[in-house]
Amino acid sequence: MNNRQRVINSLSHKSSDSIPYHVEFTMEEHKKMVAFLDDEKFLGKLNNHLHRAYWNDINEELKEKPGNFRDFFGVVWNRSGVDKDIGIIDDPLFKEANISMVDFPTLNIEIASNHIKNSLVEKKDNFVIGDIGFSLFERAWSMRGFENLLMDMALNPNFVHQLLDQICDFNISVIELYGQFTGIDGFYFGDDWGQQHGLIMGPALWREFILPRIKKMYAACQKHGFYIMQHSCGDIEEIFPDLLDAGLNCYNTFQPEIYDIKKIKKQFGGQLSFWGAISTQALLPFESPQVVYKETKRIMNILGENGGYIAAPTHALPYDIPCENVMAMLKAFEE
Repeated sequence: MNNRQRVINSLSHKSSDSIPYHVEFTMEEHKKMVAFLDDEKFLGKLNNHLHRAYWNDINEELKEKPGNFRDFFGVVWNRSGVDKDIGIIDDPLFKEANISMVDFPTLNIEIASNHIKNSLVEKKDNFVIGDIGFSLFERAWSMRGFENLLMDMALNPNFVHQLLDQICDFNISVIELYGQFTGIDGFYFGDDWGQQHGLIMGPALWREFILPRIKKMYAACQKHGFYIMQHSCGDIEEIFPDLLDAGLNCYNTFQPEIYDIKKIKKQFGGQLSFWGAISTQALLPFESPQVVYKETKRIMNILGENGGYIAAPTHALPYDIPCENVMAMLKAFEE
């Protein structure tokens, strides 16, 4: 059985010869692991089961502001501090709630197609996913500012609807492009809605602003036969039924310090697969390798029953995790 089939079995709630897994690293943690293992190519030797096929690699460093990077939508991220992977936004594009203030980008089909083709070269026998990070709420706040967007939901709802509609339409054009390629198995949306307890904007505003666009994007994926994978950090349990009704197959990142994993597996495990659950918040940074190994095995036994699980850390591994703990987690995955 190959990696792709293990993931398909997991998403279909069927058992396999082993539980599929996937591990990603922040840049700083990757550097630590390279030094620890004395192996610059260690990442390619992991038996990761997922392969991302990227449509875009625009990440331009500003000559006038080293450490600041402009993304595809024109948002500038300051990565000169601790966070070298994402960064912070010092100056939102929308200074006021006026949709005409910013021109939205247009998808260049030729360039995006070449990126996808190049990404597919290294897919091996893995499960291949298309990818839109910062897909809706996150893309909106990256352009308007986090606090501003939340206030706009109450004070300027028409602007928020216009902004999210334009983002949604762009995302659907990306999904349609992936639909022209053979070998794409699933589609991943990144969009943080949760905090440690409950939704950032609450369920009523989520259902008003986010859910209608989620339904459109998921429908576009279903048209092409893609399995649908949704990332959100935080506690979003109260909207699991909404996401399932919309067509979600797999939820990432499933933080065990937030969810009762036994309860959620029992309640939703027949419909929803889970990807993540090995805590980068509590377990991996602070416990011993022995505890990491034992807890990783325990979680895999709970969530992997009858399929429905892709073992993984709850996020790309951050720089505060000891390399010995990474190795203990990998040992559990590989066994």
